[in-house]
Amino acid sequence: MLEKLKADVCKANLDLVHEGLVIQTWGNASGVDRARGVMVIKPSGVPYEGMKPEHMVVVSLATGKVVEGKLKPSSDTPTHLVLYRAFEKIGGVVHTHSLYATAWAQAGKKIPSYGTTQADYWYGKVPCTRLLTSREIKNDYEVNTGNVIVETFKKKNPLEHPAVLVASHGPFTWGKDVHDAVHNASVLEFVARLASETLRINPKTKPMQSDLLDKHFLRKHGPKAYYGQK
Repeated sequence: MLEKLKADVCKANLDLVHEGLVIQTWGNASGVDRARGVMVIKPSGVPYEGMKPEHMVVVSLATGKVVEGKLKPSSDTPTHLVLYRAFEKIGGVVHTHSLYATAWAQAGKKIPSYGTTQADYWYGKVPCTRLLTSREIKNDYEVNTGNVIVETFKKKNPLEHPAVLVASHGPFTWGKDVHDAVHNASVLEFVARLASETLRINPKTKPMQSDLLDKHFLRKHGPKAYYGQK
């Protein structure tokens, strides 16, 4: 069942290591098959070394129950499920504790759009969630992590902002499929580092002009996009 998706999700998880976005077992990637109503995600706490497609776990998108796999799914599975249910057009989700993006999350700060590098991927800032309440932490923590992300995107298009910083925690990214989500995680880490270096050089740097932001994002993602090949 879902052999290609399992292979894709396994490769995406290994790509996180290759990209330097995770160490130890600090991260996870998942992919969804909406036609079958299932999500495939890495197992919980299993080292990346030696990880294979057959180790991936298939979970029902509706119930969250394991429908295939001998291992326990990632502890972040409930968060992934909340995102797939709320953001119906995404096909992959990634969570890491990459250094610079996590530093911004720990500081509880959004990443303003200081230049065109970021504007090519996000239609403005990378948002940061509010802090979870004590009740949200104590009860259904992983579900509430997803809920606070969805709350943050109440007035945002997740396809125009394919990442979020969860305050005091770390980044989540998504995309049209799991490989796209990994790509966005890699870009996010670079953007977070770039913003940090920009503020180190000039702590008073202001966000870029709105006209330039529009130009760079829309030429790549807008209805009249002309970036790249046909």
